[in-house]
Formats: sequence, C-alpha cells, structure tokens
Amino acid sequence: MDFVLFAGTAVLGRYFVTPRKTSTTTTTTMSVAAISLETLQQQNAVTSNTLLEEYKDSRRFAKLAAYEGDLTIQRDQEDASKLIKGIEFAQQKGVIDPHFVPEPYIPMDVLGKTPDQVAELILQHVEEHQTTEQNGLVLVLVGLSGTGKGTTVAKLNEKLQRQGLSVTTWSNGNVFRSVTLLATTWCEQHQNDDLEAALTKDNLASWMSMLSFGKNPEGVYDIRIQGLGLDCYVSKIQNTLLKSPTVSKYIPTVAQYTQGEVIVFAAQAVEILQRAGICVLLEGRELTVNYVRTPHRFVLHLSDESLIGKRRAAQRLMAAALHDAEQRADTTSVKEILEAALDRLVEDITQN
Repeated sequence: MDFVLFAGTAVLGRYFVTPRKTSTTTTTTMSVAAISLETLQQQNAVTSNTLLEEYKDSRRFAKLAAYEGDLTIQRDQEDASKLIKGIEFAQQKGVIDPHFVPEPYIPMDVLGKTPDQVAELILQHVEEHQTTEQNGLVLVLVGLSGTGKGTTVAKLNEKLQRQGLSVTTWSNGNVFRSVTLLATTWCEQHQNDDLEAALTKDNLASWMSMLSFGKNPEGVYDIRIQGLGLDCYVSKIQNTLLKSPTVSKYIPTVAQYTQGEVIVFAAQAVEILQRAGICVLLEGRELTVNYVRTPHRFVLHLSDESLIGKRRAAQRLMAAALHDAEQRADTTSVKEILEAALDRLVEDITQN
C-alpha cells in the first residue's frame, strides 16, 4: 500500500520563495566514546552520521548494514510490484490514462548532504524556475526507501514556516481508509461477507463519488465522507472510525483495487490547494505522484547505494541503544550500551 504525504502551506495572494544562499553546513560527527545520552536521545541525522563514522570499519556493523540494505531493497521491489498491478488494473478500467506522461524528474544525489542541504538545493531550484506571479506551488519528491524523502519534506516544511507561512500535513492514507470505511459499511448494509467481490468498478465509482475535498466548517481543507448514512469529515474520525479494527483489516485489499481512484482524487485535491495559493509538498512513489502536474519534481538517490543499508542499520542501532539506556539506572557508558546493542542486533539476523 502506498501512503502519500501532503504538506500544505497556506499563503495569502501569490506565492514566492524567499531568496537564499545555498547552505554550506557540513555533517556533524563525534566519537562514539563521547556521545552523551542527550545526543543519543535526539535520534536524528547527527546521531546517525556519528555512528556511521564510528563503525565504518566494523565488520559487525557492515553485516547488519548489508542485511538491512537487502531487506529494504526487497521490500521496495515487493511494494513496487503490488503497486504496478494496481496501476495496470486502474488503466484497464479506464480510471487513469495509460499514456499519461509526467514532467521530467530532476535527479538529486544526496550522498554527503544533510537533509537541510538537500532542502536548500530544492528551494534554490524552485527560485530559479518559478514565475513572477504564481498561484500556489507543488513540489514532488520520490526515491527509494532510505534516501531521506521524509526528513527532507520535514526540513522543507520547517523552512517554509520560518518565512511566516502556515503549514499543514495530510496523509493520503486517510483516502484509502475512507474508501475502506465506505466499502465495509456497504457490505454490512447488504449483508455481504465477501468484501473483495464487492469491489466492482461501479461500486468503487459510487463510493469515490461520496468523497469530496474542500473546506470544513472550521475553514480548514478536509475530506468529507457523505453517503451510506455517513456524513463526516476525516479530521473528526481519523483516530476513531478510520482506525477501527474492521477498516484496518481490509485496507490492503481495498488499496489493491483503488490505486487509480485514489491517484485521481489526490491529483484533484492538490489542484484545489494550488489554486487557493497553497504550497503542497508531495512525497511518495513515482507511479502515484506522476499524475500530479508540476514542473518541480525531484528524485532523491544515493550514488553509493550501500548507504541505504548503513543508514537503516544506524537507525536500528541508535533506537535499540536508546531503549537499553532508558532501562538502565547504572553508570554504563553509552559506548558500552551501543556495543551490546550491536552485538544483539547482529546475533538476531544471524539466527534468522
């Protein structure tokens, strides 16, 4: 299942990005022996890069990194395979155009760059290619897992806020959950125990027509569900009805059949936001975000793909070490805790 992240920035009038100079900040590292508990608790790029530097010659860490890298690539390939099937199914139904060609992507090698630097480069490109008068702005980020899409979006979000802009996020996962809620509600009303059989083209079209995107009574952009006895805004039920056991159980099945419908809904929502003068940050997989029109498209990649596994290994190590550190009341050093955590992680993958 593909979950797409939107971050909208409310802007009055036209949209302009404040001129800036490209950051020359370098990655901060320190010796593991000197890492404090406070640094470990940050669980951020500084912590991760410090561990990468410290364990660059460690065979144990290399083993963990290779395992995590292979696992990440395998998971990406499996997700892509499922997504392709969903896209092809949508094309066969005529929901999306099989001949659609998106604007070209701008490759960005993030090797040796911090998320802050990547965000600066993206905004610099936007400044160079924006028109003098422009309603809203849409930025699309794609890339393999581990290339830093999520952290880059967070940095872009942060930098836009510093310009005095109001920022909001919206997960496309709620669209899948909304359709699933309608599907399960329909099955209950029709006493149908075979939900997958109910996912016909006509039913899906009917349920999607019950979803709309616009401002709720509070003046905030929101998804409205209106049909089958339901009339509610997603913001009001996203932590209740949309996360009920029944909805959660059937999301994978519904998502397999609704990739096209959700892609179309998302593209229309982005267009509404852009026309309203809102900046939209869109992060996801190419096959889904391709259908959103924008010249600002970036594909993040690592010229050294082994770093994908190394980053993931560092993330697992610092998370495990922090958990262990918080459980201990003695004076064991962070270095000793990290070493013990690494031993345990390597032992776990060896046994598997």
